[in-house]
Amino acid sequence: MTTASDDRTTDLIRWAVFTCLLVPVVLLWYGSSLAGATGTALGLAAVTAACRLLLRRSERCAARSERCATRSPVEYPAPHTAQAPHRGRSRHSGTGCHRGSRHSGGTSPVD
Repeated sequence: MTTASDDRTTDLIRWAVFTCLLVPVVLLWYGSSLAGATGTALGLAAVTAACRLLLRRSERCAARSERCATRSPVEYPAPHTAQAPHRGRSRHSGTGCHRGSRHSGGTSPVD
């Protein structure tokens, strides 16, 4: 199934590849050296490939996030209800750097 996002991404990548081919031709047309035009083409191709990877990864993460947001509560495991045993005089339970923290430890983004 192809979505509108996939179509836009594919079009964007096609235009990027087109410019990777067009820029060296224009450089040669205006008198640049073959080595300079080749180096420019390779640099543009590397940047295009990196951007394509990042764009596809971003799309996968967004799709995964969307799937998680639409899950029904039944699919999530039941929360752990047992409390940690009381240790010593302190009223804090738990261990390590999480003890006494005011943060919930959730995965919500920071604004």
